[in-house]
Amino acid sequence: MSTRGPVPLVGGRRTTSGWGWLPALVIIGLGVAAWQVYATRSGVSAQILPSPARVVHAGWLDRGALWTNTLATLQETLFGFLLAAAVGFVLSMIIDASTILRNALMPLLIGSQTLPLVAIAPLVIIWFGFGLTPKILLVALLSFFPITVALLEGYQATDPDVERLLISMGAGRWRVFRSARLPTSMPFFFAGLRIAITYSVVVAIFAEYAGATAGLGVYIEEETHVFRTDLVFAAVLVTTLVTVGLFAATYALERIMIPWYRISRQTTRR
Repeated sequence: MSTRGPVPLVGGRRTTSGWGWLPALVIIGLGVAAWQVYATRSGVSAQILPSPARVVHAGWLDRGALWTNTLATLQETLFGFLLAAAVGFVLSMIIDASTILRNALMPLLIGSQTLPLVAIAPLVIIWFGFGLTPKILLVALLSFFPITVALLEGYQATDPDVERLLISMGAGRWRVFRSARLPTSMPFFFAGLRIAITYSVVVAIFAEYAGATAGLGVYIEEETHVFRTDLVFAAVLVTTLVTVGLFAATYALERIMIPWYRISRQTTRR
């Protein structure tokens, strides 16, 4: 009898070789090269379509402003993401505890994700001002749902035999949850985190459009108004790098918190 729930293939098969990123890097390199050639030889104005080299150069010259605004967006993203993770975890435990609560709360949670950000962002700014609080709340509101759902799926994946064994040994509901359901849900939890962290960056930038004094959203809006397309592209590049970095950080955190999961997957593939 297994002492742990089935190991879910969350996020697809991973490549253990160092060449795993090579195809993506090749495609990106070819795309950037094609962009560079077209931008420099097509006769299109650099104000309309700057070359990658021009974008990098302009971004480097304005690196001080880019760095300051990136820190503001990163702060909003991380605080909102941490709040979303905490709320998602607590909600998942509440919903998992009772079928009645699941039936009562799930429609409300789903409904919260149908609210148009373009409509609620200005309202939150009006209610809470132009500071950090409204951005954190907006990020949390749009990011907690995938975490909650992922955890609930993880709880349901627990091996029933393990639960029955623990109950037969006198374990109560909390002990069963802590010893069986929670460990099984951890890979699902990190899959939800990876979805949520990408949402968080996008929502933080969009919230800045609604009203803020600093951030990449503010920076992009300001540079768009003065037709600095190269700096707009530079801000988009920074946003992409930040998102990819945060996404990769969830894998590093996963290896630290649940090292057994990586080992079990490697064993399963052999």
